[in-house]
Amino acid sequence: MIVMKKKTQILATENDLLLDLTFHSVPASLLSEFAEKIVKPYYNGNLNAAIQDLLHKTLAEHDFVQSHITHIKSCDA
Repeated sequence: MIVMKKKTQILATENDLLLDLTFHSVPASLLSEFAEKIVKPYYNGNLNAAIQDLLHKTLAEHDFVQSHITHIKSCDA
């Protein structure tokens, strides 16, 4: 339980940390298409919210895939 509390405290601190991001070598056409097809209709033009949501969903999908792979590996053993 102590470890979990420490981890929760660390995560709460990280949630308060805001970063500015710079993307390199991303085609302007890709960003334009993302803005047109995703940001404008679903996020009212809020690129920041769209990118945050994209990152959250990507992490959730990664966790789902990892747990599925782990489950399959444990069943094979």
